Amino acid sequence: MDFIVPLLALLFIGIMFVLFARSQGNIGFIFLAAGSGLLIYWVREVRIMARSTDEKMIRDAEQKDWVYDLIKNNDEVVFVAEVPGPEDQINVKLIGGLLHIKGGQNFARDVPLEQEQEMGISDYKYRNGVLTIKIQKV
Repeated sequence: MDFIVPLLALLFIGIMFVLFARSQGNIGFIFLAAGSGLLIYWVREVRIMARSTDEKMIRDAEQKDWVYDLIKNNDEVVFVAEVPGPEDQINVKLIGGLLHIKGGQNFARDVPLEQEQEMGISDYKYRNGVLTIKIQKV
């Protein structure tokens, strides 16, 4: 697919060159040069937009594939998930019922928690790529 748009642009420029070559005068070649420049510019822009859209779709798919366990007890909630490290890059915050998790390799996820009452993080451990967070009800 990456080669189709530039190929069509080159075909269009070739057809325009043949049409302007048959006409009398040099003004046709000036228009051809201007049109070719604009066409090349817009082909590049369309390819950049398509590439950024593909990257965004890949990031969204990766984020949806992330699996975690949320174990609820009477007094606490235990959260368990795989998070890329190293350990010194792991950052966990609980703000307003939303658990913010940051890790290595630009990993960042938000997990909504059902909150009946005030909650706070009591303990968290990170071992062998697995993050375990204990959240106590206050």
